[in-house]
Amino acid sequence: MSCSIDIREEAGVRTLHFGSDWIQGAMRIARPWHLELDYTQDMMASLLFREEDRFPRQALLIGLGAASLTKFLYRHRPDTKLTVVEIDPAVVAAARQFFKLPDDPDRIRIVIDDGMHFVEKTGKTYDLILVDGFDANARAGALGSLPFYERCRQLLSRHGVLAVNLIGRSRSFRKSIERLKSAFEGQALAFPTCPGGNVIAFASGRESVDITIDALREQARQLKKSSALNLLPTLSRLEQSRSCQGGKLVI
Repeated sequence: MSCSIDIREEAGVRTLHFGSDWIQGAMRIARPWHLELDYTQDMMASLLFREEDRFPRQALLIGLGAASLTKFLYRHRPDTKLTVVEIDPAVVAAARQFFKLPDDPDRIRIVIDDGMHFVEKTGKTYDLILVDGFDANARAGALGSLPFYERCRQLLSRHGVLAVNLIGRSRSFRKSIERLKSAFEGQALAFPTCPGGNVIAFASGRESVDITIDALREQARQLKKSSALNLLPTLSRLEQSRSCQGGKLVI
């Protein structure tokens, strides 16, 4: 598969497009390690769910885009081994040329493959799975299917977490949430819509996420101190949505 790659720049921000105006990734040129898009920041809320200092040890990212999530984990989780699955080699080339994707095969394994095909054949387990794969028309295809979510659950470690980028305005959004909850037997939750319109849904492996909002805030403060990523506004949106019954987040 190969798509039309379009690189644009405006107001110090470089963006990736697949032959349309739809932004597939972005990087602030002066801050290449910064998570520029709101939804990428929300996806990193998964780092708050486990209190282990070295979580995750193994991460699987499906969909490379502008490599924002890959670069963030590479820089701020130095013990994490990253497997990145991208269907189009042209996207990988663009990420290296225009978005500063690190060339470090010891820590970043790039696999050119269809995401569904990869999860079907791999035998590894992962502490964190991040799914952010769309075509030029913002369609996730098999990456939003029940079999895909079921297989992701099988690939998660005991304390593993899945984060999925969904399009909140999409007609299939509600069905995607239903499929995710079905695959994870209810252990899934959609966060409130990001300012950009995306919705990040999370699901847990065999060990559910059960953490107080106070503990989440403390984790967020530590992450802000170490990486400059401020997830406190995300947690405020979460509280306002009444998703934390009894002052706890349970997934």
